[in-house]
Amino acid sequence: MTMFLDVRYQPVGGGLAGQVNLNQTTDAGDYMSLSLDEFKSRIAGRNLLIASHGYNVCRAEGIQTLSNWGSLVAGNFPAGEPFAFVGILWPGDSIWAHGLDYADEPKIADHAGELIGPYVDQNFQDAATISFASHSLGARVVLATIQHMSTRVRRLTLMAGAIDDNCLTAGFADAAANVDTISVLASKKDTVLSHLYPLGNFIAGIIDEGHPWWHAAIGHHGPAKKKQLTNFQPPYMIPDCWHFNHGNYLQVDTVPAPDLTPPCDVPPQNTPAPAGGATGWQEAFTAAFVSARLK
Repeated sequence: MTMFLDVRYQPVGGGLAGQVNLNQTTDAGDYMSLSLDEFKSRIAGRNLLIASHGYNVCRAEGIQTLSNWGSLVAGNFPAGEPFAFVGILWPGDSIWAHGLDYADEPKIADHAGELIGPYVDQNFQDAATISFASHSLGARVVLATIQHMSTRVRRLTLMAGAIDDNCLTAGFADAAANVDTISVLASKKDTVLSHLYPLGNFIAGIIDEGHPWWHAAIGHHGPAKKKQLTNFQPPYMIPDCWHFNHGNYLQVDTVPAPDLTPPCDVPPQNTPAPAGGATGWQEAFTAAFVSARLK
């Protein structure tokens, strides 16, 4: 079973709920509420990883992808390891327009973080450590969450971040400063981030690469001004020959993943894909990467 912080108002579309709701999946596949006391008992003394899905994801898809990926991360720890996983469900499908860093999607993500941050501060003090991971526009959710927390964060991993490459030194610099170690996974073969970012609003075509207002996505080129980030841990760029696309990070394969040992860190360019590209290696790799940096 997987625990969730749910800030959705409805299963598909819709806005934010007025409060953070604690829920869980059951072995029977049901999705039901979880008491705060029970939740606290499950995270007490554990190294906690809180992960967010990205944009254009309904509740059911968020539950499926995060439950699957969280189990892969947990599977990389020995039995008895004090680890716990919690997913964040937010209305990333409330508004799906034309771009990733304009219009209203980022506002929804930021407001989700404003709800979750104080809740984590108030109720997660029994955890041994708190870390975050995210996919796509979920980067804004976790950064906004950390921005509204006083509790120190152990590790942060931004995967395919649909957010400006200077977010860690500009808009969310305070959040970045509240994290011990920051990691990024980026791919130049991410067609979503390369095609839609930073285009998509009424000034599309006016702001071009080289313009002082132009920014790439951190999930496409990696972080800007890395030398200013004393807590940033490279490497971060996935080999181009892996053809790692936006949906690969948290994908759920219908065929079980093969028995493979994916790399626990980003290998050099031109490194062949794990298991020759057999089914299941992409989510196995991202889970191995995040779990290795939690150890």
